[in-house]
Amino acid sequence: MQSHALALAEQGKTWKFLELWVDTVLFPPKILMLVSDRDGTCRIFNPGSDYKLVVTHSNYEAAQEWLLEDEYERVKGQLLAEEV
Repeated sequence: MQSHALALAEQGKTWKFLELWVDTVLFPPKILMLVSDRDGTCRIFNPGSDYKLVVTHSNYEAAQEWLLEDEYERVKGQLLAEEV
């Protein structure tokens, strides 16, 4: 099994965009990071737990629905790979 950092580094070569999602019900707020690959696969990582992979979805809509079910709110905007 790969380390979390190694898995995230590999994905750094194929990502299309990333978003931050926040659970504002908790204090301090819990933050998750959604990373979308160029093939449409979305992975959700927990930066507060050494970027542990939380869940993988086959598309953005499924990942977004999962986050919204747990009452996460998207931080406005996306970071695009082509702009970095």
